[in-house]
Amino acid sequence: MTRVEVRGAYARVHAPGLEDEVAVEEPLEIRVDGRPLAITMRTPGHDDELALGFLHGEGLIDGPREASPTLEANTVEVEGPLTRDPASRSFYTTSSCGVCGKGALEEVQSRPIPAGPQVDRDLLARLPEQLTQPTFERTGGLHATGLFTPDGTLVEVREDVGRHNAMDKVIGWALRHGVAPLHPHLLCVSGRLSFELVQKAAMAGAPILVGVGAPSSLAIRLADDKGITLAGFARAGRVNIYTHVERVA
Repeated sequence: MTRVEVRGAYARVHAPGLEDEVAVEEPLEIRVDGRPLAITMRTPGHDDELALGFLHGEGLIDGPREASPTLEANTVEVEGPLTRDPASRSFYTTSSCGVCGKGALEEVQSRPIPAGPQVDRDLLARLPEQLTQPTFERTGGLHATGLFTPDGTLVEVREDVGRHNAMDKVIGWALRHGVAPLHPHLLCVSGRLSFELVQKAAMAGAPILVGVGAPSSLAIRLADDKGITLAGFARAGRVNIYTHVERVA
């Protein structure tokens, strides 16, 4: 019989002939003024930041709010009011047609991102090497997002079983600490660059988004439309720049 002992962000697994450490994945219910709004699967920890970052990325809040997590109940209560009715948000689950892509791009209502900063290509290529991921080192099962200054100094990093949750946690931290909008800071993620990650970066005002993996076509289109410098395949001293190359020296 397999036994799983949860120890915060990771769990120890005891099975016949095997002992291992794995990432914890549990549901989190986000409530606003007592009203259930969303449920997401996440790695426990920094749940208040996750809730704030999620709501900001959906355009439901425009600044910091009080957020009170209850770890035992896997819930976080956020103080309202919301900036708009969440029922008005359209969600696109298909990216296989031009009409869907056009609608998804139009749905992202972000502020214009200012010009700059200008950074060295080699600096962008090295950003993933600076992502501190202690729980990933234990489990191999988490994504990470890091917030960096234009000179490549790591400001904050968050890990989560969901790549979108890791970015929400960083953005929530930035809201809490008066760093949002994120310009001129840089964002770096440990995996591929999806449309959803570019959407969150755009809503947070990040001028540059770097990923270890590949971007999707719709992620590139959204980054180009929103004024974000999108860089992928940042590894082994190399990086591809897909949009707004004027920020790269």
